[in-house]
Amino acid sequence: MTKSESLPTQDVIEIDHLKNDVVVLKNGGFRKILLVSGLNFDLKSEDEKNLIIFTYQNFLNSLNFSVQQFVHSRKINIDDYLSRLAQRKDKESGGLIGGLIDEYVEFIRSLVSQNPIMSKTFFVVVPHDPVDIVEASKNIFNKITRIFKKTDSKPQGDTESISKANLEQLEQKADQVITGLSQIGLRVVPLNQKELEEFFYNLYNPETTERKKAL
Repeated sequence: MTKSESLPTQDVIEIDHLKNDVVVLKNGGFRKILLVSGLNFDLKSEDEKNLIIFTYQNFLNSLNFSVQQFVHSRKINIDDYLSRLAQRKDKESGGLIGGLIDEYVEFIRSLVSQNPIMSKTFFVVVPHDPVDIVEASKNIFNKITRIFKKTDSKPQGDTESISKANLEQLEQKADQVITGLSQIGLRVVPLNQKELEEFFYNLYNPETTERKKAL
């Protein structure tokens, strides 16, 4: 393969497919993705901040598995918002309102051109790896050989289906994370199948998926 050629996205990412609201990895592992609400920490009092930190620390210490925290930043497309303003202007019979709308539109265009409006979404990824994958990852020899040897064979874990036992263990971990974050005052919602598809599409197509909702 020449330097000018690039690998297909499917060959780069570790995801095999999505099933039962779960991300199935190529190595046989499973992931549950949780959408987490934001928290304006700066507006809290000192006592509230200390309580949040203490509760969050206890939550992390209670976990016997690792979690990944992920922040997705996306530029917001305001074209629809400006289009609605133009329609409002057309409906106004008086010149004063129309003039104010024109000034406001120019102000917004200038503001966004210098400071793009970004939307931040927070996620927590909950993992579950079957025992055979965990044991294999502990073998240093396997780690080294995987670096130098490419194989098309899949691990013993079945990536075509999710066993009831694996699904239950994953759900238990997700419930533990949801409970812990809820105690801090955060709202946590697991992504369903459709939301997972939209999430990954937006993640790997940032330039074509700017949000077109009004501010």
